[in-house]
Amino acid sequence: MSDHDVVLFGATGFTGGLTAEYLAANAPSSTRWALAGRNLEKLEAVRERLGRDVPLLKADVGDASSVRELAESTKVVITTVGPYIHYGEPLVAACAAAGTDYVDLTGEPEFVDLMWLRHHAQALASGARIVHSCGFDSIPYDLGVLFTVGQLPEGQPIHVDGFVRAGGRPSGGTYHSAVHIMGRLRQGARVGAQRREREGQPTGRRVRGAAGRPRHSDEAGGWIVPFPTIDPQTVLRSARALDRYGPEFTYSHYLVLKNPAMLAGFMGGAGALVALAQLPPTRKLLLRFKDPGEGPSPEQRERSWFKVRFAAQANGTRILTQVSGGDPGYGETSKMLAESALCLAHDELPQTAGQVTPAVAMGRSLLDRLQRTGIKFEVLTR
Repeated sequence: MSDHDVVLFGATGFTGGLTAEYLAANAPSSTRWALAGRNLEKLEAVRERLGRDVPLLKADVGDASSVRELAESTKVVITTVGPYIHYGEPLVAACAAAGTDYVDLTGEPEFVDLMWLRHHAQALASGARIVHSCGFDSIPYDLGVLFTVGQLPEGQPIHVDGFVRAGGRPSGGTYHSAVHIMGRLRQGARVGAQRREREGQPTGRRVRGAAGRPRHSDEAGGWIVPFPTIDPQTVLRSARALDRYGPEFTYSHYLVLKNPAMLAGFMGGAGALVALAQLPPTRKLLLRFKDPGEGPSPEQRERSWFKVRFAAQANGTRILTQVSGGDPGYGETSKMLAESALCLAHDELPQTAGQVTPAVAMGRSLLDRLQRTGIKFEVLTR
């Protein structure tokens, strides 16, 4: 029997600290949970702030034996230690070998694909569930589409458009991860191609992403631009794994902006950032704008929000659904991450193993948990 149900690795960071606070306030009293990190003095400060006598575990991604001991001590590991492309693999490898479930909040496509290539087979053999992107990347979209598909006729081709609107400020850690993603687009494309070649497609069904085009959308409530984040990749992987998504499933993913000027500014600014991130000197300059430990204030988080709409159709049936909540990057992300771990630790779930998406690993059980915490999943129109 494991010593712990859940261990949080990275509790001294910004999002890790919020996740620790959520567990302290919301984990069932029977949950055996602990905090882990490389600096026990900083972990002790977190424990004192929580006012809870939770165990502290020393672990460092540079020390393979400590990471292995961490993975072997628990049913589920949560990690908030990023950028994951630099610091994530040792813990994924240890969990895959130990048969321990793993959740993170990464939005880094290259990391997710690389972990599938290197550790999916080992996790399948051990029974570990490796579940990436359990925060704002990619829970609202993955579970939002699952919820939407559940409102549509079965056995029919389905098309879904996802529209993202959000208000909030990124933390330093999120900003650094984004710069690293933009700076490694070529490497990420190569790794993604290797995964697609090895993974293949579902038999007898067709699942595809459609890029779409910038335009005004009444359903979205503004001007939309294709938004090629990790989120549509997660949705499509769930669709390939779940027959309920129909014999033919298509998904498009967009960011919603208020007017054409904002649309033009966003596209120009994104292009400039990508170009600057390609060169080491300018990438270093970009990284200096924010410290990895910085984050928005409680007052700023209180004013933050997100709304993701899904316009879907199947065999003449059209619906509009929405997932909405508060502070997307931190308050709601820490909630989603913690509830994902608690779901894996305590709930009766489908028998899965290997690298799987949130919808495949936890599905309706996690959706119900999040609804109980105040994140809304609703049908707007039929």
